[in-house]
Amino acid sequence: MNSITINGKEYTIGEDQLEMSLLNFLRENLIMTGTKNGCEKGVCGSCTVTADNRAVRSCRMSMEKMAGKQIITIEGMEYPDGTLHPIQQGFIDAGAIQCGFCTPGMVMSAYALLLANPEPSREEIRKAMRGNLCRCTGYQQIVDAVELAAKRIKEEHLSVTAGCLA
Repeated sequence: MNSITINGKEYTIGEDQLEMSLLNFLRENLIMTGTKNGCEKGVCGSCTVTADNRAVRSCRMSMEKMAGKQIITIEGMEYPDGTLHPIQQGFIDAGAIQCGFCTPGMVMSAYALLLANPEPSREEIRKAMRGNLCRCTGYQQIVDAVELAAKRIKEEHLSVTAGCLA
């Protein structure tokens, strides 16, 4: 039997679900609607989650490919007491949220970046975020948000993964 761990909880993948996309599994089976369906082609980044700490487009990943992986979604980012993760708070504080549709994917891309590189340059942030489309904010605030989150995590001696065990 195949299984997947999502936000710290293990789920069984049924034989009839193996060809389903991770995006549809999250939204339809688990009712985790924070991960957005923007294009279903892997272009917009709205469906980004992390799989084994790497950013992936959930619309392009079959459940069969994701079997055995550790997935974190936007729902798994906040701390158990409901406090927002520093990345989420950084997006709010930097004004990087407008309509909010792209925000979950942006947060998850930033999370994967900060796991791999806790002190990225502005150019490294831009490069990591280039696969996420936003039509509302303009990208400057998004870069500012990731930079702010990285600074806060370092200053507060927090682990980037601290909130991701909901």
